[in-house]
Amino acid sequence: MALRGLMVLAFAMFCSFALAGGGVATPPSVIHLASEDWEDYTAADGHGLGWDVLRQVFEPVGVKVDIRTEPYLRSLGLAERGEVDACVGSYRDESEGVLYPHWNFDTDHIYALGLASSPVPTPQTLGNYRLAWIRGYDYQDYLPNVRRFDEVLRRTGIVSMLTHNRADFYIDALTEVDYVISRAKDPSQLRRTHIAELPLYLCFAKTPKARSLMVLFDQRMEQLVKTGELKPIFERWKQPYPFDSNASQIR
Repeated sequence: MALRGLMVLAFAMFCSFALAGGGVATPPSVIHLASEDWEDYTAADGHGLGWDVLRQVFEPVGVKVDIRTEPYLRSLGLAERGEVDACVGSYRDESEGVLYPHWNFDTDHIYALGLASSPVPTPQTLGNYRLAWIRGYDYQDYLPNVRRFDEVLRRTGIVSMLTHNRADFYIDALTEVDYVISRAKDPSQLRRTHIAELPLYLCFAKTPKARSLMVLFDQRMEQLVKTGELKPIFERWKQPYPFDSNASQIR
């Protein structure tokens, strides 16, 4: 018994020295996130549905959300190099250079935007058409039967592409498709068609800090989905709540 008591005392002293000397990492107090400037979602000024969801995940447990606005491919590269803790808005397994959590934080509602006079596309018939999307979005990996596509650098020329017959359909998330429609001279010329639902993830850097934040993210998402605390955020932004059918994810 005396020997056991000495061993316990020695272990306690070792732990004290480790804490005093910085041997045990303190919990992260900030998460650095990079994202494209998606209007009303991850806007550069910090407003939007995506930022509100991620602040609700992290800030109630003492982790401040710090945002950095970059084009999507650059945001992903920053996460791959460990220059930020995570990139926002990735589809699962897009890159082997980052880590993907168990939980998604939202779902992208993917639409095809075309002329109102065009045939109505379906996932099965997409391969029959010339498609376009923003460079780096890689929809060919997530949509069936895709054969012909062009990648564009910006959305400003999409309506011109469609009206001048340089593409049959533009593929993007609902909010971005609506953005394109809202800036068209004659929105009645255009029609959007729902074609897919793709879960959206944070992709975490392969660093000890980011790994610990990924564990925290999964814990918090499980709790928030169980309690329904994220629903008011989606209601406030008038967007569909993505987790009603995902209860099976809760472990």
